[in-house]
Order: sequence, then structure tokens, then C-alpha cells
Amino acid sequence: MYWIVQLCGWLLYFSVNFFFFYKPTLKDALFHVLLIPSVMALTHGFRYFIIKKGWLQKNIAAQIIIVALCSLLLSFLFLVIQWVFNILVFGASGGLTMVSFFTSLFNFWFVFFVWGILYFSFHYVVNYRKTEIEQLKMQAALKEAELHKLKMQLNPHFMFNAMNSIRALVDENPQKAKQAVTQLANILRQTLNLEKNKVIPFSDEINLVHDYLSLEKTRYENRLLYSFDISDEAYSYKIPPMILQTLVENAVKHGISKLTEGGTISIRAKQLADKKLQIQILNSGMYVEGGERPASGYGIQNSRSRLQLVFGAEADLFITNESGKVQTLITLPLTI
Repeated sequence: MYWIVQLCGWLLYFSVNFFFFYKPTLKDALFHVLLIPSVMALTHGFRYFIIKKGWLQKNIAAQIIIVALCSLLLSFLFLVIQWVFNILVFGASGGLTMVSFFTSLFNFWFVFFVWGILYFSFHYVVNYRKTEIEQLKMQAALKEAELHKLKMQLNPHFMFNAMNSIRALVDENPQKAKQAVTQLANILRQTLNLEKNKVIPFSDEINLVHDYLSLEKTRYENRLLYSFDISDEAYSYKIPPMILQTLVENAVKHGISKLTEGGTISIRAKQLADKKLQIQILNSGMYVEGGERPASGYGIQNSRSRLQLVFGAEADLFITNESGKVQTLITLPLTI
């Protein structure tokens, strides 16, 4: 691209110069043909020193000074070359006066100065874009690291609660304890696969939640009732793994387990008018801080952070009290 721009640029410059300021004769044409490779050689030599001396890494003020001084030198050298070609083609020096010399020197200085500014500007834009790309890569790496950290926080938290559920069954009902171990193994097998992905199909997450609730029901029996109401459109979406499982686990731990008579958990999902997915978790209990505000707490904060890391401002999570129950609402976009 550099050589194409060099050739086309100087061809255009000397073509305009030839047709507007010279007689269209064979000698004038030959004179300009000789000047094109000469000026390309001069600017290419300038480029060589720019790269070799590392001038592209200097600040803008220093670069402008370098371009101005080098353009003066290039202008003088070009005038010498032009004078030599003038003798070779026309057989005369052309009788340059002091005024015409300095006028030509300034004119060519300006041309070379523009060339230098364009060259440095191009590399400034390229380097700026490279820096931007590197920053985006770094941000992406940090985001992945933070997501990984959040996922690692989930597993011990989930394992602790699941093992507590099984321990409570060992003496009370060994058969159910064996069944619970099998369910836990299924969940762990699934979660090991989930951690490989930033997002998973919504159906996979629902299956994980169903397994988790089945496991918890072996402990709470009739004290825990749950239901699912999922629209067909919801299965087109993707969701960070274990987001719902964490929220349902919170509902069991902070809601159902604290009620003597137990309670219910309802999980609903539907597509909104703006094409976002809304997931609603209703559970028995009371959100003590009340009001419509961003949720707080370990599992809630973890889930909210993961949603925003993956989807940005398009996703959110809120918790409210609704008709004597705790309502957790998640909204997320169709694509990321």
C-alpha cells in the first residue's frame, strides 16, 4: 500500500504540475518522468530514517520539528536534482535567480512537509488503533478473569449447601441419601461442563435448577414446593451458567428454610416487548430491606456482577417484595 500511494500521489502531483505550468512537449514530459523516481527515492530515504531512528515514537511536537527540518533538506536536494535534470534535458541551467531559488525551495519544502505530516499521521492513526485493540484485549482478559473468579466462588458455596442437605438425610433416610448423592453427582457433572462456557442455552440452566430443587426436596419434603412456567421464546436465549441456580439456592436458604411451614418457589420466564428475556423467581419469605432497589447479598451480588460483565448495561437484576413474597427479576438481551 505504501508503494501504491507513493506512486499514485507523485504521479498526480507531477501530472497537475505538467499540464498547468509547462508546455506539453516531449522534453517537458521527459523532465517530469525523471523527477518522479527521484522524488520517490528522496521520500523513501526519509522514511528509512524515520523508521531507523525511531522518530515515530517521539511526541507530536518533536515529530513536527523533524518533518520541518527534513523537508527543508529534501527540498534543497530536490532542487539540485531538478537543476541537474534541467541541464541534461534542456542543455541549460535555466538561470535560477536568488528569488526564484528561495521561492522554489519554499514550494518544495511545503510539498515535502505535507508528505511527512501525512506519513506521520497515518502511523499515528494505526498506532492509536493498535493501542485501542490492545486495551480492548486487556479489558476482555480482565473480564474473563473476573468471570472465572466469580464462577470459582459459586462451586464451594453450592457444594457446602448440597453436602449439608445430604448429611441431614444420612441417618434419617439412607435410601433418600443415596438418591441425593446420585442427584448431586449429576449436578456436578453438569457444572463441570458449564464452566467451560461464558453463556449456555437457557434450557441447560433450567435443567440444572430442576436437578437442584429435586435434591433439596429430598431434605425439605413437603415444606418445599416448586413450579416452572417457561415460555417457548425463552429457550432462544443464553444465560451465564449457574445464575438461576444461585438465586434459587438463595431463595431456599434465606426463604424456605426459615419458615416452619415451608413455602413455594415459582420460576417464570417470558419474552418482553423489547425482545429482552424476563426471568422471575417468586419465593415465600420477606426481603427485609424492602423497596424496589438493586439486590444485595453474596449470591445476588455475584449474579448481578456476572450479568453485567457478560451483557453490560443491557442486563440487570432486582429484588423486591411482591404480594407477601420475595420477587427476583432478571432481564437480559437476546444476543451478546
